[in-house]
Amino acid sequence: MPFRRPSPRLISRVLTGAAIVLALAGIGVVAYPFATDLWAARIQRGLAGDLAAKAVDYEAGRVKVGEPLTQLEIPRLGVDVVVVEGTTLSALQAGAGHYPKTPLPGEKGNVAIAGHRTTYGKPFNRMDELQEGDRVILTTPLERHVYEIEGQPRVVELDDWSVINRYPKRGSYLTLTSCHPEGSADYRIVVRANLIQSTDVVAEAAR
Repeated sequence: MPFRRPSPRLISRVLTGAAIVLALAGIGVVAYPFATDLWAARIQRGLAGDLAAKAVDYEAGRVKVGEPLTQLEIPRLGVDVVVVEGTTLSALQAGAGHYPKTPLPGEKGNVAIAGHRTTYGKPFNRMDELQEGDRVILTTPLERHVYEIEGQPRVVELDDWSVINRYPKRGSYLTLTSCHPEGSADYRIVVRANLIQSTDVVAEAAR
């Protein structure tokens, strides 16, 4: 059968259809971060009200994956987010999650928290700007812990889990992790902090 050249009308329809598909894909790429931010904001509103009510569960170590664990503040960056227990995909839709096998805030050892950098509220978006001496505040239903950044943020391989393992020195520490570079999960950016102060929020509230 001899080859028939497609009609100009058919070619026009195909090109128009392809252009529409590409345009919709582009809109989806641009809209996705905004949609996840709105979703995370909705989750955060619910978590903020639930955190104070978790005192009994927190003290007993019964905080489940996805439930609020601590409020995290980084004053210099304007970060204020409720961290949930767990780092599963669904848990991290809240924006930040606590690595389950690491200590709780204020405890001895290396408390580790992961946070999104470009989606779901992007609480760790400016993590690379942290400097030595900056403060990170973790407020649980029972206590308020102030950590001080040591050194500069560093980049490690994505599969380098040593950064959330037990810290080589004795004491209480905090490790924050996120993806690097922005919009990519090729590497992990990490920053360390030392515990410098703990106060009893329950006792303070009773005064």
